[in-house]
Amino acid sequence: MARNIDMKKQFGIIEHLEITDIAEEGKSIARHNNFVVFVSGAVPGDIVDAQITRTKRRFLEAKVVNFHKYSDDRTEPFCSHFGVCGGCKWQYLTYEKQLFYKQKHVEDCLERIAKVDTKGKLLPIIPSENIKFYRNKLEYTFSCYRWLTDEDMQNESEGRNMNALGFHIPGRFDKVLDIDTCYLQAEPTNAIRLSVKAFALKNELEFFDLRKQTGFLRNMIIRTTLKGDVMVIVCLFHDDDTWRNALLEHIAATFPEVTSLMYVINPKCNDVISDLEIQLYKGDPFIIEEMENLKFKIGPVSFFQTNSLQGIELYKVVKDFAGLTGDEVVYDLYTGTGTIANYVAAVAKKVVGVEYVQSSVDDAHANSILNGIKNTSFFAGDMAKILNNDFVQSNGIPEVVITDPPRNGMHKDVVNQLLEMSPQKIVYVGCNPSTQARDMELLAAKYDFIKSQPVDMFPHTQHVENVVLMMKRK
Repeated sequence: MARNIDMKKQFGIIEHLEITDIAEEGKSIARHNNFVVFVSGAVPGDIVDAQITRTKRRFLEAKVVNFHKYSDDRTEPFCSHFGVCGGCKWQYLTYEKQLFYKQKHVEDCLERIAKVDTKGKLLPIIPSENIKFYRNKLEYTFSCYRWLTDEDMQNESEGRNMNALGFHIPGRFDKVLDIDTCYLQAEPTNAIRLSVKAFALKNELEFFDLRKQTGFLRNMIIRTTLKGDVMVIVCLFHDDDTWRNALLEHIAATFPEVTSLMYVINPKCNDVISDLEIQLYKGDPFIIEEMENLKFKIGPVSFFQTNSLQGIELYKVVKDFAGLTGDEVVYDLYTGTGTIANYVAAVAKKVVGVEYVQSSVDDAHANSILNGIKNTSFFAGDMAKILNNDFVQSNGIPEVVITDPPRNGMHKDVVNQLLEMSPQKIVYVGCNPSTQARDMELLAAKYDFIKSQPVDMFPHTQHVENVVLMMKRK
C-alpha cells in the first residue's frame, strides 16, 4: 500500500480522462493538459481515472485504476489469461472496431508518412474468417519461475509449484505464465501442452531456469496445417537419453495424430534453433500445407504465414495487384520458402526469388519441385548486395517486383536498386504499415501509388498486413 501512495505522490492520478483513439502500438490515447497520454487497459469511449506510470517531455504513460463509463465498443474478453498474457491485447474491443482501427492506422501511415492521397484507393480491410484458433504455429516455454496471478497470491505459498509451461510475461524475461487454454491454435495443441506438462511434473523433470541457465526442459513448438498434419518439436537444454525418449514416446503414444515428432538440444543462451541440428524421432521430417491447388513443405524452422486461411486471401490480393499475363519476369524479394513465388508462377514467364536464409531457399526449391513448377529460381544472399547489375543481367530485367520484407522494411540500398531496375509494377506486402509507408515515400521518386488492400492476419492484436500497388510514372 505504501508503494502505491508513493507513486501517487510522484506521478498522480488523472481523473475522468476520456479515451479518444488508439495509437500505432495498440495503446489507447487520451489528452490531458496539452500532453498525449498513452493508456493501457482502456478503449476509445471509456472514461477513466488513470495512474501515471511514466512521464516524458511530450507524452505520459498511464494505467487504468477506475472506470467511470465503459465504451459501447467494449466486449467481454473470452480468455481467462487476458490482461496478464502479452498476446491478444484487443480482446476487449469488438472485432468490428478492431478492423476499423487497423484500417485507420493504414490510412494514417499512407497519408502522413508516404504522403499519398488514399481517397478511392484504400480498399476496405479483409477480415479474418476465423478470429479464434487461427494460428498454425505456437512456441511454449518451460520455466521454474511461474508468474503468480492475483489468485495465486491469495492462496498459501507453502508447497506452491513454481513450474510453468506457457508464454513469457511482457517485460520479464524470466517469468512465464502457465497456460490453461489458449485460443490461438486449434487442438490438439492445448491437449499436447497440458499432457506434456503433467508428464514432466509426475516424473519430476527439471523445468528450465532462465536465470541460472540450468534445467532439462526448455521449449516446445507446435505447428499444424489445415489438412490435419501436426509437428511437435521438443527443445531440451541438455541430453538425457532415458527421459528424452520417455517424453517423446509419451507424446507419440498419447497423440497418434502427431505426424512429425522432433527434438533438439539447445545449450545456448538464446532460444534460436535454426542453427542447431534438429533430430527426427518419429514420423515425417516435415508437414504439408495446402493452398488452393498447391502444396508446401514446412520444416521445423521454415517461415510460413502464421494464419494459413488468411494467407490464401493475402496471396490472392498479391496476384490480383500484379496483374500477370504470363509474359512477365517477376522478382519475389524476401521470398521466404517461396510461397508467393510458387503461387504466382503459373501466370508468369519466370519468377526469381531472393531470400537471406539459405534453408528457406532450399525449402522454396523443394516446394517448386513438389508442385511440378519449372519456371522459378531461388537465390540466397544479402538483399542489399545480391541485387546488382550482374544479377539482373543474368536473371532478366523484371517487369514486376513483389516485395515482402520484415517489420523494419527494406534497406535503403534495396529501395535504390528497385529504382534503378525500374520495373513497371511494384507490389509491396507490408507487415508494418509505418515502414512500408517510409519506403513508399522513397519509391515515389519514380512510382505512383495506385491502390492499397489491408488484410487482417492477426485478430485481437494491433498488427495488420497491407498490400500496396505502385506503378512506374510515364
